[in-house]
Amino acid sequence: MRAVDLIRHKRDGGMLDPDDIREFVAGVTDGRWADYQVAAMLMAIAIRGLTLEETVALTDAMIASGATLDLSDAGGRPGVPVDKHSTGGVGDKASLVLAPLAAACGAVVPMMSGRGLGHTGGTLDKLEAIPGFRTDLSLAEARRVLDRVGCVLIGQTAEIAPADRRLYALRDVTGTVESIPLICASILSKKIAEGIGALVLDVKVGRGAFMATRDEARRLGEWLIGVAGRHGVVAEAVLTPMDAPLGRAVGNANEVVEALETLKGRGPADLEALSVRLAAMMLRLAGLEGDDAAAEARVRAALESGRGLETFRAIVEAQGGDPRVIDDCDRLPRAALVADVTAGVPGVVQALDAATIGRAAVVLGAGRDRVDDRVRPGVGLEVLAPIGTAVGAGDAVLRLTADDAARLEAAVRLVTGAIRVGPGAPAPVPTVLESLRPPALAG
Repeated sequence: MRAVDLIRHKRDGGMLDPDDIREFVAGVTDGRWADYQVAAMLMAIAIRGLTLEETVALTDAMIASGATLDLSDAGGRPGVPVDKHSTGGVGDKASLVLAPLAAACGAVVPMMSGRGLGHTGGTLDKLEAIPGFRTDLSLAEARRVLDRVGCVLIGQTAEIAPADRRLYALRDVTGTVESIPLICASILSKKIAEGIGALVLDVKVGRGAFMATRDEARRLGEWLIGVAGRHGVVAEAVLTPMDAPLGRAVGNANEVVEALETLKGRGPADLEALSVRLAAMMLRLAGLEGDDAAAEARVRAALESGRGLETFRAIVEAQGGDPRVIDDCDRLPRAALVADVTAGVPGVVQALDAATIGRAAVVLGAGRDRVDDRVRPGVGLEVLAPIGTAVGAGDAVLRLTADDAARLEAAVRLVTGAIRVGPGAPAPVPTVLESLRPPALAG
């Protein structure tokens, strides 16, 4: 069927059969479909939607567009390979903590991450703040690191789901990012091609997340679990809050510092709690522990003994980074210009708007609005007075670090509106709002 016929069929509400979807993905991969045709199909899908069966077929075709990794005997470790994916937030450096913790506990962790876009940060940008750290490993290089360390932290290679590279770039500029079927196919085609057997999903919800409500986040989590299950990957999801930044650091190098502090047992309580919770889920789904309590005890032992920190050191060294940053964070980039944003009235910090803080980080240069924007690794923000902190008028709440005076001034103006101070203690926010499991495992 011609491209225009497939586009019309979906535009008019028709279902695409697996052959239609394979034809579409093949045209995306080999360039037979022009950008305007691919964009038209993406818009038709975003408006008309896909069924679960169509989404499974799309994921299949995107996996088949490239290579897959066989990890059946990676490093001689027991259990199935396991990964974690976050749908994106502000200050979310949990992957840098939980991945080495899970590997230190014996898990095989092939983690393929992304770059920041819009107000949300990216794991690859944080890792590349470490001098020399390579996230662009080939599959062969990634396999060697996995065999040596048990964990590898990389970006999408040219070999994995090449169709997704083009689809994602076009979705970003055509207003089709929010389509749940397209999100599922994009995430899972890359994760499944890694060779994993289990996946933990951290679905962010709130002002600083792509999913603003729990209903939206729940629906995305359920779809991800369902599509993963149809591909033989056991997946579970948690909905976690993203109204305020996670931890205290927002940026790149400063988030690496905070992740290292957490692995040393000195990090923010919310970051530690979430990282331990997700790492424990990874161990259980990998088959290394039978229940959450035993898995969490094992993760905490790796944290308290320093084995998680030493595993991170081994990852950094194996991927070309400078392992001396583990003990000397002054080796990481740091911008020189500093400005504090203060409370206008006395009271208690009630809210720190994650979306606004994330946008301020982009203004400083810690993030990007376009995929080709250059990231400035040494800039960022620090929360000096977390939610629940009593402050006086003029007390510093946020500290901004920049390498450009105009950017700093613009970010200060923007982020002033992110702070809300009022009377009384705000209600505590749980680490996890809701847990989702496959129907056969629920209950």
